[in-house]
Amino acid sequence: MTNKKKYDDIFMDCFFIEKSMLNDKFVYQCVQEWDSVGHMNMIATIEESFDIMMETDDIIDFNSYTKGMEILTKYGIDF
Repeated sequence: MTNKKKYDDIFMDCFFIEKSMLNDKFVYQCVQEWDSVGHMNMIATIEESFDIMMETDDIIDFNSYTKGMEILTKYGIDF
């Protein structure tokens, strides 16, 4: 499985959305499920799936689907 597919699957599973919603407009709180609790669940799932520990500033800055990929490249994850 590619990193992109793994990343997409996490978003789809955590927020109960279709792949077609994953674009630049998918941002924090754009769906009801992406609230503060949903955010921390997604972060925990990403950390576990990619075997990383994100810094607090990165967790706070992770405010969109696109920004998340940008942040994860910092941890050696290529998309």
